[in-house]
Amino acid sequence: MTADLDGLFQALADPTRRAIVERLSRGPASVSDLARPFRISLPAVVQHLAVLETAGVVRSEKIGRVRTCHLDAAALSRAEQWIHDRRTAWSHRLDRLGDYLAADPNGPKDPA
Repeated sequence: MTADLDGLFQALADPTRRAIVERLSRGPASVSDLARPFRISLPAVVQHLAVLETAGVVRSEKIGRVRTCHLDAAALSRAEQWIHDRRTAWSHRLDRLGDYLAADPNGPKDPA
């Protein structure tokens, strides 16, 4: 699972790819529709989509001459779960630290 998350976070590290994911969160789109708002070539957009497909974030299908891309929310759910698990663990650690510090409001005693 770690390798999957590494690939996913690597894919989402690029602002163009995040923008593509954002656009696909509103529904499927053709590659040319996805490329339209960017000031990069169509082959560059195709390369970004390939990275997202390899990471499992996007899937595509070709019907005739049109390649349509879809967001695969399951991949994003895995990242969300990983982040949630980290947040929960740190929240518990900070709660324990707070309890420890509250137990003795005067702090540690000087042994001298």
